[in-house]
Amino acid sequence: MDYFIGVDVGTGSVRAALVAKNGKVAKAAVENLKTWNPQPDFYEQSSDDVWNCCKKVIKEVVKDIPINYVKGIGFDATCSLVVLNKDMKPLSASLEGTSEQNIILWMDHRAVKEANFINDLKHPVLRFVGGKVSLEMEIPKLLWLKTHLRQECWDQAGAFFDLPDFLTWKATGSIVLVL
Repeated sequence: MDYFIGVDVGTGSVRAALVAKNGKVAKAAVENLKTWNPQPDFYEQSSDDVWNCCKKVIKEVVKDIPINYVKGIGFDATCSLVVLNKDMKPLSASLEGTSEQNIILWMDHRAVKEANFINDLKHPVLRFVGGKVSLEMEIPKLLWLKTHLRQECWDQAGAFFDLPDFLTWKATGSIVLVL
């Protein structure tokens, strides 16, 4: 029998489903995620925690079937920013400097000024994102990192990922971007 695995990383948990070709969910698993809220409007997670939870739920849903029955896997996740150093290891995106806190969550609103700055430019490229950037998008968060953590983070960074792209890279070793 052919199966597919769907992995969804939400704000509070990682979920996986083993789905048969006919669309029936054969098995599902959930692991809770740790989130830091070091100050108002700042929400951070750990890419190591996210990936470890992904591995746990995937192992759980496939444990009773031959692995060759699995024909594909797909990842979905929140629009969160993952920061890695030049060795592709977690790099802190936190004012606290803890490398474990290397994801700025979608609901993090630290980059209000940066989003407003970008939108006030009224650059023609904004038409491709609905006319303005949301402060929940990665671009304002990147500008915030460059402005507030230049030496500690920006200058040390090797890669910035949207969370679904990070998961694909971890699973395959290939850097591909979801459009």
